[in-house]
Amino acid sequence: MDTRRTGHDPTAVIGAGAAHAVPADGVAANGRATPGEAALNERVEAAVESVDVLLIEDDAGDAFLAEELLAETALTTRITWVSTLKDAREHLKGFRGCVLLDLNLPDAHGLDLLREVLQSAPAAAVVVFTGLDDEHEGIAAVAAGAQDYLVKGQVDGSLLGRSLRYSLERRRADENAHQLREARLRARENMRLERGLLPQVLLQRSPLSHRAYYRPGRKRAIVGGDFYDAVEKDGTTHIIIGDVSGHGPDEAALGVSLRIAWRTLIMAGVAEPTVLPNLEAILVSERAQEEMYATLCMASMDTGDDRVRLRVLGHPPPMIVRDASVKETPVVPQPPLGVFPVEDTDVDEVVLPRGSSLLMYTDGLVDAYDGTPPARLEVAGLRRLVTGVLEQGVSLARLPERVVDEAERSNGGPLQDDVAMLLISHDDHQGNGERE
Repeated sequence: MDTRRTGHDPTAVIGAGAAHAVPADGVAANGRATPGEAALNERVEAAVESVDVLLIEDDAGDAFLAEELLAETALTTRITWVSTLKDAREHLKGFRGCVLLDLNLPDAHGLDLLREVLQSAPAAAVVVFTGLDDEHEGIAAVAAGAQDYLVKGQVDGSLLGRSLRYSLERRRADENAHQLREARLRARENMRLERGLLPQVLLQRSPLSHRAYYRPGRKRAIVGGDFYDAVEKDGTTHIIIGDVSGHGPDEAALGVSLRIAWRTLIMAGVAEPTVLPNLEAILVSERAQEEMYATLCMASMDTGDDRVRLRVLGHPPPMIVRDASVKETPVVPQPPLGVFPVEDTDVDEVVLPRGSSLLMYTDGLVDAYDGTPPARLEVAGLRRLVTGVLEQGVSLARLPERVVDEAERSNGGPLQDDVAMLLISHDDHQGNGERE
């Protein structure tokens, strides 16, 4: 039976009254709602315009009575009646309305029946029907996950309609609370991943200082795979910035693994030419899918020297910034980490004189639109953008943030990809800057 019902204000009372507690405003002795409850009902009805009702009841008389009671309510109901759990299963999947459930069916009964209904229709509100002698089952049903229970023979149209409305609102409140808990869990996980991807660098004894900046991309529920690190070890400063292909928890976790593995290799004193081959072995063993790879730029500079050794694997090259001058660093293109075996990477060498800075970044910047799609900024456009920011008199401390702001302006909105930036300055100041 599939019936559309359009209810009206209750004009009659069937049964002896409510079987469960009513709101504080109560119900008048004649069964009609008090003014306070009527106002509350109006607010709830405004949120619940119509209700899909799945009536699971094996007694035809009780089913007919339930339909007649629903017709007395102010709700618009679309009722589907089935008499067995077997028949109900095809309607429960994806059902988001209200289930009126008799706990004693020919093919199932009790809390086991309720649990299957709750599991099959997790988004539905469930109101159970119990007999006069089984009210304890109703209490147990609410404890097991039902939103409400009603005792047969003690229900009128007003009580049934109110129970449906309140049950649907409670179900929505439960869903909202669940989504809030999930969001908080994701936020905490996001913070843990971010701490792993964006560490406190170790440059206390280095002639280089740093300024780091990170901004998540549009609609990012979790940080991406962008990572960076910088470590001074035995008179050499080592710096890395990289980006794992794709977005999501697997990519972020792989980025954390690569960043920590790189720091471990550096701190363990592994020879510089073998760091990236070892890092690739870790990437291959840790990646969730074979097609995952990482682009990166690794820089090394000895204390007392102004020459920087660069190894760039599929990554946009860094830029050298001095005063208002911005220059691209010429590098030999090499494939990303994890695409081909890294046996012996080409090393490019650039000069970083005192008073200049090395600007390292991930490709979220160069992938921004250059004003109008489909044109992209690319490296040349980014160089032009950085030059324009410096010509405005922006300090180096504010440069990364302002560059990302300008890139978003050029893009016409938030960037699609995450952006990590490192500004490495060569001066007489020793110490590590703070990440913003």
